[in-house]
Amino acid sequence: MTLKITSYKIILLITLLFSGSLAFSQSNKQKELETRRQELRREIQKISQLRAQDRSKERSELTLIEEYNYKISVLDNLIKVTNQQANYLNREINSNQKKITDLRNELKQLKEDYAAMVVKSYKSKNQHSRIMFLLSSTDFKQAYKRLQYIKQYSNHQRQQGETIKAKTLELQELNKGLLKQQEEKKKLIAENRVTQRSLEAERKQHESLMASIRKNLSKYTSQIKQKQREAARIDREIDRIIKAAIAESNKNVGKPASSTTFALTPAEKVLASNFVANKGRLPWPVERGRVSLRYGRQPSQIDRTLTINSSGVRISTNKGAKAFAVFNGEVSGIVKMRNLPPMVMIRHGNYITIYKNLSKIYVKKGDKVTTRQAIGEVFTNSSNGETVLGFVISKGVNKENPANWIDKM
Repeated sequence: MTLKITSYKIILLITLLFSGSLAFSQSNKQKELETRRQELRREIQKISQLRAQDRSKERSELTLIEEYNYKISVLDNLIKVTNQQANYLNREINSNQKKITDLRNELKQLKEDYAAMVVKSYKSKNQHSRIMFLLSSTDFKQAYKRLQYIKQYSNHQRQQGETIKAKTLELQELNKGLLKQQEEKKKLIAENRVTQRSLEAERKQHESLMASIRKNLSKYTSQIKQKQREAARIDREIDRIIKAAIAESNKNVGKPASSTTFALTPAEKVLASNFVANKGRLPWPVERGRVSLRYGRQPSQIDRTLTINSSGVRISTNKGAKAFAVFNGEVSGIVKMRNLPPMVMIRHGNYITIYKNLSKIYVKKGDKVTTRQAIGEVFTNSSNGETVLGFVISKGVNKENPANWIDKM
């Protein structure tokens, strides 16, 4: 009998631990989803603010398509995340409803047991019955045991009463939590309906603009190709400057000039190590902005037969926005190219961050800069009102995805 009880307790304990762990895991997942949902809502707010600032400007169709595509993707993600949250809440509600049913059954059984115990106690509650119960003992030992039994029975009654009280409170709290969860679910569903309507409106505007573009697709394709040629020219110049800087750093320490990596001093090694240690947590190079072109090879949003190769990211921001250094470092160069706004290159050991398309420069070559220091102002195109910062991260001449380095990019 003892073995059976022990086994039962072990099984019960394992079940409780598993259900507790599962509840903790679900709670964490809910927090992650809520954090992501709030991030996406802030991103939509940011897009709306930038649009409001640019409303009076005549922007190009290419820029508008970028904006529509980006907002559509954010809205689509928001709907997916909100649906996930609603599904998790639904599972929690079902789980809580089962707990409430089990608790009610347990409470009912406890009350029935307590009622039977009270009746039994009432029948033998008078002092005379208890004395007779004790006096009828055959010896002192039996009388002592009977006295202990009376005390234990009294304590058991009290414990049963406390258990019923605790279970009742637990049931009330579960019911409150369930009502709150149901309200949260209703709110999420209502919010998703609003987001869905906004998404449909953006898609209609996008499709209308695309229909207009398709009528003269060759013109826009030509513009895209011209931009790609310009980007390739900038990338070649950046690579030339980086290779020259690598050759110089190696020459100074007597290493072959043909080496493809920087020869680092002890201080530069520490700087590079700290830069890497902050991967994924670096601040944005502008105060407010959205990524209008991501890193890597990707099909054109206008002509899907064209492939765009981006060595960094393009960040659309507001007029007059300042560009900030994303980490401590040294200005390794101010690059000026014909017919293009200047750019700033900052070295962080064997890493380089590049800030393209600036109108004003606040630093000069050789300056030491700190994280979040303003290094210039982003150029605004007077013909279309676009304010776009090009941002690149390079390890030597090898470009890396800024989204892996910048916080929440």
